Amino acid sequence: EGLNALPTQWGFAEDAAKKHGQTVSRKNWRVVLNWHIAETREKAREEAGKGLMRWHNEYIVGTLQRPGAKPFKSPDEAVDKVGFSKGSVASIGTPDDLVKMIKGVIDMSGGLGTVIGFVHDWANIENTFRSWEMVARYVVPEINGYLEGLRKSQKYVIENRESFERSREAVMAKIMENDKAAAALSVTRSNRFAASSSNAPDLEKAKAKKA
Repeated sequence: EGLNALPTQWGFAEDAAKKHGQTVSRKNWRVVLNWHIAETREKAREEAGKGLMRWHNEYIVGTLQRPGAKPFKSPDEAVDKVGFSKGSVASIGTPDDLVKMIKGVIDMSGGLGTVIGFVHDWANIENTFRSWEMVARYVVPEINGYLEGLRKSQKYVIENRESFERSREAVMAKIMENDKAAAALSVTRSNRFAASSSNAPDLEKAKAKKA
């Protein structure tokens, strides 16, 4: 049943703990998932397909002799059945695909403590490292909520743009009341400071308003 069995498995854990006068906490529940991600789904499929087929046929079927497991006949079949079948425990695609999968697992399980990535050799070492780099850069911040503050800040700026503009105009008005301040502002607007002053107030516009 794959991941669909997680609620049942947690029920077993709770029942066993209760029989022995103990309790279990979801924050200590660790779930292992497989993945290989790249910039596009097509690239992820290409990078992982052959290695995934070999891993399944030689290890899962040949070595572990897992009941019901049958060899795959092609890399595409391997990717389709391991990464895109119902209840799959693997994600082969983009960072967004992995984020969606992990959030789905969290929701479907009722909550868990940690997701652990299984380290495999489906892809070559360079593409494997790149996959894990993308997990660290794009997936972990999303799953752990590190981007919520950034998005709230962006939303606030967008929704309050008029207020910022009014404040900016008020600041410019005060600057233009002082000749030294206006002269200093003209320096920040010079070509020498162009790279760092793209958001500086428009001095010429302010002069026109003052006039």
